Amino acid sequence: MKTIIFQVDAFTDKPFAGNPAAVCILDEPHDDAWMQNVAKEMNLSETAFLYKQKDGFNLRWFTPAVEVDLCGHATLAGAHVLWEAGYLKPDQQARFYTRSGLLTAKRIGGWIELDFPAEPEEKASAPPQLASALGVAPKYVGRNRFDYLVEVDLEETVRNLKPDFALLEKIPARGVIVTSLATSQEYDFISRFFAPRAGINEDPVTGSAHCCLAPFWSKRLHKNELVAYQASARGGILRLRLSGERVYISGQAVTVLRGELI
Repeated sequence: MKTIIFQVDAFTDKPFAGNPAAVCILDEPHDDAWMQNVAKEMNLSETAFLYKQKDGFNLRWFTPAVEVDLCGHATLAGAHVLWEAGYLKPDQQARFYTRSGLLTAKRIGGWIELDFPAEPEEKASAPPQLASALGVAPKYVGRNRFDYLVEVDLEETVRNLKPDFALLEKIPARGVIVTSLATSQEYDFISRFFAPRAGINEDPVTGSAHCCLAPFWSKRLHKNELVAYQASARGGILRLRLSGERVYISGQAVTVLRGELI
């Protein structure tokens, strides 16, 4: 039987925006090398591999270069495919067994809400090359188990960043989140995410980064419900709700391609 693969734009309600992810539905497990080769062939920031098990789906995520422990937009894309292609009924919860534990998703109106672990940062010393790599002076630097978080002074600073990716790749972390308060009243904060070390210079919209950003801005803004904008060239909107050690990330998704691997 041929393997079905989809391409989905996540965290957007229109095609050719948000963050594209490939979603590969497997009838049987495949080895790591095969999955890595498919991800390299798709050449998107993430390819999700789903395999049905008793009460849910095994889910793994690969960039073109490495397997990762947590990915929001490819999980959103995977849940979208399961409902749209009829693998799940519209009112069924999507359950994913991953390297970051059990993750779930449910449909709420035209949005999909993901239940993810919070990944708060702690204040950290900036690596020596961080400011030079970003070309800005950080207002604050934090670190969680995945990434560095850098707060800067203005939304304009975030939007105008032109990092030195060769230098950024030397920073010992999955990636670097850069964020500021939003100028527009439409959003609470904005961000961008850079991960050349994982084979992605700039990720268009990064759900897992918001597992860090949600608690960070919740503490500063004294609110548990936030609206975020990731200011990449494609751009994406995320609704966030912080509840204890969980972050509920809501987004929309659009399928742009369906095919078969031969």
